[in-house]
Amino acid sequence: MTPESTEEKSRYRRYLELFTGSLDDKKRYRQVKARMERLPGNYRTAYDALERYLMFFGRADGPLALEMYEDLADLFEQSAANATPIREVFGDDPVEFVEAFIQNYPVGRWMAKERERFTSAVARAAGEAERRAS
Repeated sequence: MTPESTEEKSRYRRYLELFTGSLDDKKRYRQVKARMERLPGNYRTAYDALERYLMFFGRADGPLALEMYEDLADLFEQSAANATPIREVFGDDPVEFVEAFIQNYPVGRWMAKERERFTSAVARAAGEAERRAS
């Protein structure tokens, strides 16, 4: 067997990433998960809960979400190293904390698309789409 050329690998990777997403992003995500696995139990539990919340309600996707997770990993590692109590990290209202945190990141592509779809559907339902076209 002959080794594949770099060009063939690159072409294959681009094709594969059309279906799977960026392989580099997947590697970064696994690195963040590995960092979180090394945290003490209570910090890991809090991070897992936060990650789950962000999967459902987070605004970012793709590389933006990775940046957010990396920033959270930094925060949790520093908090664990400084023995900062979990309640001091989150405050009295964990939802308020995470909602304020995600405001620092732009809206992801899927959310922007769904917001536009929703707005357009309401405009059509209100009869505004026909008036704009005329």
